[in-house]
Amino acid sequence: MSAVAVLVADGFETIECLTVVDVLRRGGVRVDLVSIMTTRDAVSSQQIDITCDYTMTEVDFADYDYVVLPGGMPGTLHLRQDPRVCDVVEEFATTKHVAAICAAPSILGDLGLLVGRRATCFPDFEDHLPAGTFAGKKTVITNGNIITASGMGQALPFALAVLGDIAGEQAVAKVRESIQL
Repeated sequence: MSAVAVLVADGFETIECLTVVDVLRRGGVRVDLVSIMTTRDAVSSQQIDITCDYTMTEVDFADYDYVVLPGGMPGTLHLRQDPRVCDVVEEFATTKHVAAICAAPSILGDLGLLVGRRATCFPDFEDHLPAGTFAGKKTVITNGNIITASGMGQALPFALAVLGDIAGEQAVAKVRESIQL
């Protein structure tokens, strides 16, 4: 079974981060919250404190098949400014899987990882995507090994898309039924 690392920085969007963790764990997928901060503690853009499972220095990314980037401000900026995050994202986009939501797909765009692809992001971040990439608002886009979503309102469909990519439609159906969707 695949393992997923959700990268967390201060200022992350609470629902975008924790919905994917919840859905994947319900679907039987190993998912770890990985803080890019110096400690396991992080604070969301809504001032909600969480304790992550690990810090970046405590994990070996070879143990993961997927990396997820939640959006939120200034969380997305913190992720983008960390060279370790950029290295992991580039590696996973090339050899494994990446999922990003809200403002976070801008990181993929800035790194040149969306050239020739279709993707979405939060409004006002389209200028970070290559010309012809933007696939629409209020949606989730799967393009090969990269999944993007437009914002918090798409957190549940985003999480289900990641689960489906990892564990298949039977796992998605089981989770959908268990949460009355």
